[in-house]
Amino acid sequence: MGRIAALFPLCFVAFASFAFAQVKNNVPDIVTGAKPVTVQHVKIHGNSLQGNLEGDAADREALVFLPPSYFTDSARRYPVVYALHGYSIGAEQWSKEIHVPQTIEGAFAKGAREVIVVLPDSKTVHNGSMYSSSVTTGDFENFIARDVVDYMDSHYRTIPGREARGLVGHSMGGYGATRIGMKHPDVFGSLYIMSPCCLSPRTAAQFKPEDQEALAAVKAPGDSEKLPFILRAQLASAAAWSPNPRNPPLYLDLPIGENQPMVLAKWAANSPLALLDQYAGNLRRYRAIALDVGDQDGLRTDTGKLHDALENYGIVNSFEIYPGTHTSNVAFRFQDYVLPFFSKNLSYEFH
Repeated sequence: MGRIAALFPLCFVAFASFAFAQVKNNVPDIVTGAKPVTVQHVKIHGNSLQGNLEGDAADREALVFLPPSYFTDSARRYPVVYALHGYSIGAEQWSKEIHVPQTIEGAFAKGAREVIVVLPDSKTVHNGSMYSSSVTTGDFENFIARDVVDYMDSHYRTIPGREARGLVGHSMGGYGATRIGMKHPDVFGSLYIMSPCCLSPRTAAQFKPEDQEALAAVKAPGDSEKLPFILRAQLASAAAWSPNPRNPPLYLDLPIGENQPMVLAKWAANSPLALLDQYAGNLRRYRAIALDVGDQDGLRTDTGKLHDALENYGIVNSFEIYPGTHTSNVAFRFQDYVLPFFSKNLSYEFH
């Protein structure tokens, strides 16, 4: 067989080495006097996910963290921070990477105002939804922006307005926070984007013969479990961005052969740096936007490009390159930067 020209998910190459190197995450010290938050494990039905061709569950696990005063001040309502996990992990593992509830408790003890924090699970059969809208995976974009938000507003004492909702994500979740933030300024009021992947349109590359054979061996969605990180990410990206309801059993198109130009175009149409021109007006509606990335993270360059693109449109944002790899300091960032950012920029007024 000849060599296959295909689109390789370069965004994942940049941090795949960190995923496999098992870089030790630094964890902040416990803050003396921190009061405990309450952790609840809930299941949220995704109307937006029903009937997805991949067979992913429409009922999704989520972790909800209620602040110390939630059960002692029954009249009080709270802003909500929606925190999106990265590729290859779910909400439970994300909670360990950012070391919650300890870092939430620490942030409150150090002066951040109390919020509800929710970690919804968006892991799919190919290890990640890309927080995108696809008949193959389901509409995870609206699952987050509609279904999860509606659930929280109907089950907890939230402040049900965009000014009181924050959206944050790391890696694939950073992509999700960027994408969803662009399209749903009516839902969220502030954005924090951590080490976002997949910002740029992809370029063509060559698969090795063994890669070609590995993908050809995938005859059912569950077979992707046997694939290495990068090839599995390829399938996840295709399921999210180039779905094909007439191409069972995976219901997706890979950028191979004569399909390549069209699939490349579809993937580019899901790249935030290509989308930003269309959504600059939406992004101006946010009270605050923050971006950060580690100085040893391969995603540093594209994160800088997103900052520059926002600057070009006069969209106020903060951007910090901090010492660290893709995952090494996310717990510190969540405690000392993310939650204080939302404490400062979310509305605590209930009208």
